This record gives sequence, structure tokens and C-alpha cells, in this order.
Amino acid sequence: MQRRIAFLGILVLGVCAALAVARGQQDKSKRPSPPASADCKLAAGKTVHVDYSSPRMKGRQIYGGLVPYGKPWRAGANEATTFVTTANLSVGGKDVPAGSYTLFAIPNQDKWTLIISKKTGEWGEPYPGDEHDFARVDMKVSKLASPVEDFTISFDEAGGKCTMRLDWETTRASIEIAEK
Repeated sequence: MQRRIAFLGILVLGVCAALAVARGQQDKSKRPSPPASADCKLAAGKTVHVDYSSPRMKGRQIYGGLVPYGKPWRAGANEATTFVTTANLSVGGKDVPAGSYTLFAIPNQDKWTLIISKKTGEWGEPYPGDEHDFARVDMKVSKLASPVEDFTISFDEAGGKCTMRLDWETTRASIEIAEK
């Protein structure tokens, strides 16, 4: 009888351990806001790499609704959006040394601010505070011709520079990035 109880106890522990491992290795691509990334290739093999989660519009009002105006937003969903550069950069005119950062944005109807935070490895919310800001840079804002369902970060590469674009709903916020 004691053997059966011991065997059942070990079996239950094994099942619980397997479930915990499976939960930890959850397929992030099945999330409502799946992972995405964007890359900018600079001279001499230098790069800028962004990892983010891409939420969907799903008929919701995004800016001024789901994403409030005037407050820091994680520029995506789930984990914080990462910004990793192997080059010293000028981002919107501000010097940013090679390294790893977290991106946040403050959206407004007519102007956006990109926040480059020194604090990394956190969940996307709450914003860790301006004491961790490396830089705040104004972004250009424009209207898109048609709505974009999936939040997207992308780069346009031209002349050794990149323009990072954040597109969602009917809004595009962009900023120029160049190697120093």
C-alpha cells in the first residue's frame, strides 16, 4: 500500500514538473500579440535590432483610447520593447552609444516622444520612470492612407541611415537613426 502511495506521489510530482516546464516554454507565437522584430543594417556589419510584441487593432480605437495620449507606452505589448545597437548612433540628433536599451513612446495627436531607457529586462508595464531614461527624442507623426491592423516597427534603409517607423491604426511615428 505504501509503495502505491509513494508511486502515485512521484507520478503527480512528475506531471506537475512537466506542466511547469511546458508553461515556461509557452509558444509565444500563439499569443494574441505575437513576437516580432525589425533590423537596420549599417556600415561595416553594424546593426540595430528591435524585439517587440505586435498587438492587433481588433476594431478598437488605439491612440487616445487603448493607448492614452500623453502617457508613456511600451511601444508594443507583453515584454518591454528592446533596442540593441552594435554601433554608436545618433537617434533624432541625440547620441546613443552601442548597447542594449528599452523603448517607450509618449504618443500625442500632433507629436510623439521616443524614450530610450537604460533599464532593460522588465515587463512592458509599468514604465520604470524617467530616472532610467537615457534620452527623450521628438518623433515625426503622420497619417497613414489606410488603417494598419497589426502594430509594426520597421526600418527604411537609405544612404547609410535608417528611419525607424512605428505604424498602427492610422498613425505613423518615425525617427532618423544614423551611425556616429
